[in-house]
Amino acid sequence: MKKSSFSSVILGAAFLMATSAIGPGFLTQTTVFTKQLLASFGFVILLSVILDVFAQLNIWRVLTVSGKRAQDVANETLAGSGYVLALLIVLGGLAFNIGNVAGAGLGLEVLFGLDVRVGAGLSAVIAIAIFLFKEFGKALDVFVKVLGFVMLVLIIYVVFESRPPLAEAAFRTVYPETISPVAIVTLVGGTVGGYITFAGAHRLIDAGITGVDSLGQVNRGATTGILLTALIRFLLFLASLGVIALGMTVDDKNPPASVFQNAAGIVGYKIFGVVMWAAAITSVVGAAYTSVSFLKTFHKKLERNDKYLTIAFITFSTFVFLFVGQPIKVLILAGTINGFILPIGLALVLLASRKTKIVGDYRHPLWLQISGWAVVLVMLGFSVQTVLSNLAK
Repeated sequence: MKKSSFSSVILGAAFLMATSAIGPGFLTQTTVFTKQLLASFGFVILLSVILDVFAQLNIWRVLTVSGKRAQDVANETLAGSGYVLALLIVLGGLAFNIGNVAGAGLGLEVLFGLDVRVGAGLSAVIAIAIFLFKEFGKALDVFVKVLGFVMLVLIIYVVFESRPPLAEAAFRTVYPETISPVAIVTLVGGTVGGYITFAGAHRLIDAGITGVDSLGQVNRGATTGILLTALIRFLLFLASLGVIALGMTVDDKNPPASVFQNAAGIVGYKIFGVVMWAAAITSVVGAAYTSVSFLKTFHKKLERNDKYLTIAFITFSTFVFLFVGQPIKVLILAGTINGFILPIGLALVLLASRKTKIVGDYRHPLWLQISGWAVVLVMLGFSVQTVLSNLAK
């Protein structure tokens, strides 16, 4: 592979991971937690970034060195665990994809006044079209990079218009008044939880970027994806904080839309439509691509027909939304499961990093093993605490 093509795939993998994380839930969570925690939410973002980087570096490195996808690595590490992991990933990805399709419909409703269901159907057709290209991997890379940059530029404009208290935000990011375990688990689970955890690494494996010689670029891809996600999260936080600091009301029915509209009027509202659509449709593509990547290695026929499986995944998600709506209980359950997928999946990857039959002569750095197990323990603890607090309500 040429160096330029190699770099393009690495950047595409980073954007696939980032845009998969930046969905409708991402926009809503960021606004809601800013309203609850104010400037102290900056600390939650900072802590989640640190946990995210350690998690992704471990997963990207071990999987690309082995040249095997997470489910295969898991099965070779602990018999049968890969099938369980694949089931959790696919069910979670399907549940969230219903919400992603709905978010895409909402974005087009804001922009053009289309009925949400019509907008959802059109968006699904666009997402499916990506996988009809002969070289759909390249089409996928370009698609997520372009829409990722569009979201970034538009959100920067909204931040400029909202004029947030930057000094207060910077201070509370390192010295918070309030720390919320629920917010931490939600942010980490939403950024590198579920299928998102493995999206970038699986894209690199599909592109043939594997082995120890690729580790330098793999490291840059993982950190780029996390930092891009963090940048957009922090910019949304600043925009929300600016609106709240000005004494404006954040509408609980649609928090991110009210932030964009309060910050920049009708232009801001239309920008919200673009950002929501871009965030949702890239998440639709990312969820479908990564979920199917967990199934296709279980049988040769599945691998030969992976693009049609992906199209079927998107189609099914869309039909569920069009004819059933968003099953709220399923989405809540999927969100809870997401918090546990990261520590379970990461623990399996860390165990695999010590098996020569999986990684060969590669020696996984001790500092990454230690930091990885720290993330496992922290996220497992926070996830249990979150479940217990929900049960107590």
